Amino acid sequence: MFLNSLGFSIIIPILPFLVGEYVHSANGIAFFVGLLLSVYALCQFIAAPGLGALSDRYGRRPILLVSLFGSIIGYLFLGIGGALWILFIGRIIDGLTGGNISTVYAYVADITKPQDRGKYFGMIGAAWGFGFMIGPALGGFLSPISISTPLFFAAGITLINLFWGYFVLPESLKHEHKLHHIDLSHLNPFLQFGHVLSIKALQRIFLLGFFFFIAFNASYGNNSVFWKDIFSWSPIQIGILLFFVGVIDIFSQGFLVRKFLPIFGEAKLSLYGTLLSIIGFAIVALTALIVSPVLLVIGVVILNIGDGLFEPSQSGLISRAVDHTMQGRVQGANQGMQSVARVIGPLLAAWLYQYWKGLPYAFEAFLCLMAFFILLFSLGIIHEHKAPEIA
Repeated sequence: MFLNSLGFSIIIPILPFLVGEYVHSANGIAFFVGLLLSVYALCQFIAAPGLGALSDRYGRRPILLVSLFGSIIGYLFLGIGGALWILFIGRIIDGLTGGNISTVYAYVADITKPQDRGKYFGMIGAAWGFGFMIGPALGGFLSPISISTPLFFAAGITLINLFWGYFVLPESLKHEHKLHHIDLSHLNPFLQFGHVLSIKALQRIFLLGFFFFIAFNASYGNNSVFWKDIFSWSPIQIGILLFFVGVIDIFSQGFLVRKFLPIFGEAKLSLYGTLLSIIGFAIVALTALIVSPVLLVIGVVILNIGDGLFEPSQSGLISRAVDHTMQGRVQGANQGMQSVARVIGPLLAAWLYQYWKGLPYAFEAFLCLMAFFILLFSLGIIHEHKAPEIA
């Protein structure tokens, strides 16, 4: 998960500058950065639930290896470049094979008890945060060599990850827990969603997650452009701030979640995470009027602590709602839902950005407010639902 995050996040500071080689207006750059992220997410939405079902049938390890190989090819296309459409080909390939995160979460669910999953999801999130801490800073510092250097480096990191998965990682899914039959319906993302969302508690958890992840993916798609335009920051400066975002992720998911989860439980910790995110987004929106790096850092710290509390807690709620035989499908559906949010979020942010540069963040605060109230009024349903246990 650390190497996966490192490879993914190393390209974030350079995306506006990479697109800027082919597009020359500020609004055009914002639009195509958002579109690149959205195309990747759309392809991931199409593929992720099916990859999750395949991992339930054939095991987690083969799907992880295929996903990592696709990422290598995608990074190479971005690094070679030459035209805007080549960048999109790279993102399409990476998106269609992008089942690694959901498969990691299903892997963790295979080897942990239901009551411990939120804690271990937090540790996995901290590993992601550690990679996210180093990746953007590394990408920023490599960019003076050439704008493509971080992309080739990301391909190399992912190749190391592929070797790690092939030579070191054992299979986690026991034979008796494998799905013994799979057909085309299992590969259809819409049918997979319909099956997963037949569980009432999951309907609520997915809905609140949908609004929350639209907000955060809109932010991820817009941050580099916003910091470049408002603060006139370079890739190195953007990478440094994202380095501190990674530090916050490690602290919140690796320490705070483990400390507070036994006290509050997944549902309440998710609630507190959405509340902090609302406050953080509102502060960041304010920096479009009051151009203060200090105010920006305060907002970024608060909203990322909120995200760090929410994500592992929400994944824990989802995992506890189903038994072993559905972990791949439900985590694949969760990643598919997040992929839809990643399609909508960056495009929404790019559209709002043209009216006022702080508007995307104000709207993201509103989306988190919606998630807060959905969760608040769903606590009873979530607590009442119990998944069947399989030894």
